[in-house]
Amino acid sequence: MPKLQQLWIYPIKSLSGISLTEAKLTRRGLAHDRRWMLISADDQFLTQRELPEMALLDQSLDTDHLLVQHRHKPELGLLKLSLQPKPGDLIEVVVWNDACLAHFVDSVADEWFSRALGFPCRLVYMPESSQRIVDQKYAQENDITSFSDGFPYLLANLNSLADLNQRLEHTVGIERFRPNLVIDGMEPWSEDKIKSFKLGEAHFHSTKPCARCQVITIDPQTAKTGKEPLKTLATFHAWNNKVFFGLNACWDFEKAADSVILRIGDELKVLEGDD
Repeated sequence: MPKLQQLWIYPIKSLSGISLTEAKLTRRGLAHDRRWMLISADDQFLTQRELPEMALLDQSLDTDHLLVQHRHKPELGLLKLSLQPKPGDLIEVVVWNDACLAHFVDSVADEWFSRALGFPCRLVYMPESSQRIVDQKYAQENDITSFSDGFPYLLANLNSLADLNQRLEHTVGIERFRPNLVIDGMEPWSEDKIKSFKLGEAHFHSTKPCARCQVITIDPQTAKTGKEPLKTLATFHAWNNKVFFGLNACWDFEKAADSVILRIGDELKVLEGDD
């Protein structure tokens, strides 16, 4: 039986991930996942596509705070952010083609990130009142997400990674693909065909395989860029002029009686898939 091997969240979009042993499900993703985001002075969302050094900003959690530090700049100190930030001035932000409301966090955070990245930026937070609807071509009417690129959950298959690594000169880790749910025990690439699945006690419906961009060519340990693994993936796992790795999904929250917690070791059962 395939099982959940790893759980990851990325509280501030495009910064390093946090590995967890358990996590609470919400409609817009795992609790705290991509609820914060950096924007430029002209209000454009920022990612490693523009600033690869974002990969060097490490995140961690304590009981009440999100903690951020630069891996190679200890002189910046530790930035401490409340997990329940006070409402600030509202702003409409755009993630790809989606507009949604967010609020500024504070000037201390803005100054810290601007120094850390050598680029003027501001930190925003998505409150519960902000509803960002996902692409209706692939999802259900009430599906929402946070500041993710497109969908609230991303599932990755360790055996697909193993197959890819056999084709690479230098292997890569699953962190390259920034997943939330990492599964072991599935056939390579079988995730592409899943339409719905159960993980632990939670039901999910898939939306589509995840199209990948140049972010997977950024080494999460060094922030250096290259051509792999995107170049090799394009030779055998691409269609419609896009390269794919992983499966986007949404939680069927209406099927849950109470709050649901995912834990490492939870079993995955495919409920519906393409033959």
